[in-house]
Amino acid sequence: MVRRSRGLTLHGPITIVRRIAAPQDGGWIFRCDPPPAPRRVSFPLDAVVAADPRSKGDVEPLVRLAKGDMAAVDALIIARMQSQVPVIPLLADHLVSAGGKRLRPLLTIAAARASGATGEIPAPVRLAAAVEFIHTATLLHDDIVDGSDLRRGKTAAHLIWGAPSSVLVGDFLFARAFELMVETGQMRALGILARASSVIAEGEVLQLTRAHDLNLDHETYLRIISAKTAELFAAAAESGAVGAGAGEAAVQALRDYGLNLGLAFQLADDALDYGGLSEDLGKNAGDDFREGKVTMPLLLAAARTRGREDAFWDRTINKGQRTEDDFRRARELVIGSGAVSATLAVAYEYADAAKASLAVLPAGDWVDALEQLADFAVSRAA
Repeated sequence: MVRRSRGLTLHGPITIVRRIAAPQDGGWIFRCDPPPAPRRVSFPLDAVVAADPRSKGDVEPLVRLAKGDMAAVDALIIARMQSQVPVIPLLADHLVSAGGKRLRPLLTIAAARASGATGEIPAPVRLAAAVEFIHTATLLHDDIVDGSDLRRGKTAAHLIWGAPSSVLVGDFLFARAFELMVETGQMRALGILARASSVIAEGEVLQLTRAHDLNLDHETYLRIISAKTAELFAAAAESGAVGAGAGEAAVQALRDYGLNLGLAFQLADDALDYGGLSEDLGKNAGDDFREGKVTMPLLLAAARTRGREDAFWDRTINKGQRTEDDFRRARELVIGSGAVSATLAVAYEYADAAKASLAVLPAGDWVDALEQLADFAVSRAA
């Protein structure tokens, strides 16, 4: 079965539709096809497009609803990151304790409850802890690959304990995640999260190989963020529904919700890298630019300033020759061209798609809270 997200016509003949087919040989197929007319949204590269004012949304209603379940998840996380090797819990806690709202495990719990689970939910709790371990492991590895010095507002672990320890503790957390999955006895949920782990790695490698490349097309950009970010959101929600014994319609709806939420979240993050502040990001503003990562705000700005700023973009991105002042100039160009606003407008489209996918679920507080979360994922960057 094929699931289709909204089409985005970004410039002339370039039409982007991400269609994800059922897994084949353990992977996912990404294709680019013309979207159906009713779902087309146009964003010309040479015009400023401001994000429509929307509800700001809020994560707190979901946090309050899930408070009891998330206490069980947090207790399990703390218990399972312990080891007789002292550096393992020390390094893991450095990142885990700064985990903020724990959106991904929160999504696992919310999916279980929104699909009708009542009483104790031991399987979704274990799956939620596994999701957090997978996410934390990828962050430990990514910070080494990217050379990041901040994560969640703290000094990156590899700068304190070294890259080898960070890599190995990340491996430890992956192993713990799979232990938790096996304990649920839910082979389908295990398959969902195992597949997500491989897709995330594929997305990160693809992004690495396409860094410093302003010829990156929008389809490949969406493929990258779908794999490296949205897939774990989708798997978190899908596994929560499966772990709660939900019906197929609910499982599919919650996977679609997570996928679109993840895309909205990553687009907002990419906008924040140019339009946000370091204290709000938990990392340095401009990290994407300094690492040569080609994101939607950058692609839009480069296209909208074509002919005037080609030499600047070629030097700083394609050739990777940057000075300390270059991010200030890049930020001015990205914001001034309306690229941040246009990126957020696209993000809101995915947030709307996420909310629309919940229509098959019974109305109630959990669904309302998930709808608010979708708006919040984007409005935090507006």
